[in-house]
Amino acid sequence: MARVGAATGKWLLGRLLRRFEAAASSPGVLPLRSVPCRHRHQQKKKWAATAPRVASTRRALQIFDLTYGVQFGSLWPSIRISLLSEQKYGALVNNFSDAEQVTQQLEDLNAMDFISESQRGQDLDSAADQDVCSPNSSPQTQTELEVESFDTFVPPISPNIQCYTFPKGDVSLFHPARPDTLGLLGYYLLDAASILPVLALNVRPGDIVLDLCAAPGGKTLALLQTGCCRQLAANDISTSRTGRLHNVLRSYLLKEHRKIVRITSWDGRIWGDIERNTYDKVLVDVPCTNDRHSLKEEDNNIFTNMRKGERQMLPKLQLELLVSGILATKPGGTVVYSTCSLSQLQNEYVVQKAAELLAVQHNINVHLEDLSYFRRLFWNTFSFYSDCSVGELILPHLTANFGPMYFCKLTRLC
Repeated sequence: MARVGAATGKWLLGRLLRRFEAAASSPGVLPLRSVPCRHRHQQKKKWAATAPRVASTRRALQIFDLTYGVQFGSLWPSIRISLLSEQKYGALVNNFSDAEQVTQQLEDLNAMDFISESQRGQDLDSAADQDVCSPNSSPQTQTELEVESFDTFVPPISPNIQCYTFPKGDVSLFHPARPDTLGLLGYYLLDAASILPVLALNVRPGDIVLDLCAAPGGKTLALLQTGCCRQLAANDISTSRTGRLHNVLRSYLLKEHRKIVRITSWDGRIWGDIERNTYDKVLVDVPCTNDRHSLKEEDNNIFTNMRKGERQMLPKLQLELLVSGILATKPGGTVVYSTCSLSQLQNEYVVQKAAELLAVQHNINVHLEDLSYFRRLFWNTFSFYSDCSVGELILPHLTANFGPMYFCKLTRLC
């Protein structure tokens, strides 16, 4: 039966094939064509549900091109390429270590202390003026020189701070500091422009000082190098950042030298309420867009989408911190406000708004100090922005790639 079935099947199949061939050869009949097989799981093109992710550094650059391109005009291309290039550093000498040996090592590298060099230049200018003002000079010449001397008067700056940098155009790098026999590091590497707010604060012997936003600790360490702080309150709202501050002070100061420092993690905006009229000098180095970091690092970048709201609220936070710092200052005391941003909204506008708000809400008047003498002192080290309406701004420049650093000094009058 199996053989009969198989034979019948073959016969039927052959007969069908002959019929199909006959039909295909008949006129007017289309030949049979193979039909492509449709796969059940045919792959379909997929479209992204969201726009492609933009790196935070790229977003920062796009925003800076729009805002700073307008603010700085023809200067922006130079600033832009400097921000994207290797940053230049300074070495803040630790006076609590073997400072003499450290300075010799730094000078052997062809680095120089830009602070003492500027003072030496100022002394030479003064000596030249004294030579010209001889007893044989006419009364008219003496008067003219006295006016010129008054116009170029430079107030004293905080003593004892030494910060070494390489000359303009020299892109050499400092090696990390090594501990001495006492386990202290000989110098602290930082953007040399960040020393300028400390110099502007001009701490004098016996001053009670507040560093309102202290971490990670470079400016706090610089304040201690003056040897003038009777007490120093170093505050930062972030406990992790104050942990870094503790580590910095342990690496550079012996325990007995750290006794004058009080480290806290309070909200700086309430400091004016809890310790009003307390301090002789206050440094308010506020959180900002940190322009150079925002263009170079994805980590902790304020231009991420998740931090957009925080970024937009920065000027308000900066204003509240500055007002709080001024309220914590004694009448007659001074405050230095600083950022590492180029933004007018975070710099001049915050200072001007703070002065207005204090006068209206607290009946407190402040005087905005003229810091133009910093340009005369440090023109050979930093690139200053000439059109800054209030305070001073250091612009990044390829030959002196420090900054950005904005700083402004305010004296509380009442």
